[in-house]
Amino acid sequence: MQLKGRVLIIAGSDSGGGAGIQADIKTVSALGGYAMTAITALTAQNTLGVTGIQAVPAEFVAQQIRMVMEDLGADCIKIGMLHRAEVALAVADVLAETATGVPVVLDTVMIAKGGHALLDDDAVDALKTRLLPGAALVTPNLPEAEALTGLPVRTVEDMMDAGQDILTLGAKAVLMKGGHLDGDSVTDLLVTGEDCVGWESVRIDTPHTHGTGCTLASACAVGLAQGLELVDAVARAHAFVAEAIRTAPGLGKGHGPLNHGFTVMPFDPKNQLISQT
Repeated sequence: MQLKGRVLIIAGSDSGGGAGIQADIKTVSALGGYAMTAITALTAQNTLGVTGIQAVPAEFVAQQIRMVMEDLGADCIKIGMLHRAEVALAVADVLAETATGVPVVLDTVMIAKGGHALLDDDAVDALKTRLLPGAALVTPNLPEAEALTGLPVRTVEDMMDAGQDILTLGAKAVLMKGGHLDGDSVTDLLVTGEDCVGWESVRIDTPHTHGTGCTLASACAVGLAQGLELVDAVARAHAFVAEAIRTAPGLGKGHGPLNHGFTVMPFDPKNQLISQT
């Protein structure tokens, strides 16, 4: 498979491998893109929860981004966990310097699946004022949408209203993730200034959903990096996440990881041509 689409991922590390940078790299690779990274924080976690976060200095986060952009370049940038206001501001500054015109997918990571806060309160304002404006796509879940807008989000209609409100903050499009709503189905809404497109799927009854938000955002990012139209990138990402959940390996005692590798063909070295001299 020839790699197409360079994605710079700016996010935190998940030692359990289910979310964060690890999920992002797996997703971009599984969908045929090339993943590069700038790590914003280190987390000690497993499927049962987060037990510690080690900050990465803001200037070193910026240095990682600058080194990638000066040499390898990027067709899309995916932003996940930022952790602190200083990091959010540093990321905004260096992207303005090195990545003008590169589309940004902003996953507004605030709370881990187990409930641990992943974004400081003062960082929310930095995210809203410096990174959200101009983002090609913002991908909040419902608690994150409530934090961004101050609106209650309890229904699909509330999701649409919150998405429109986030557009007024400067985002070009918002993918409202409806997994927190009760019911046997899950509805996601892509809200733009011109239209609203929805995807409804049967809810899969499983605890193995750790990293779904990271995976969805990265799948959208690699689609944009490969030249897909936004709605097509989101549709493919939605289908990818659904299958990754359905085929989850069942690891861990809590919220387990997805199967990011279901697209990867088995490798048989016997079928490879080896030249001998």
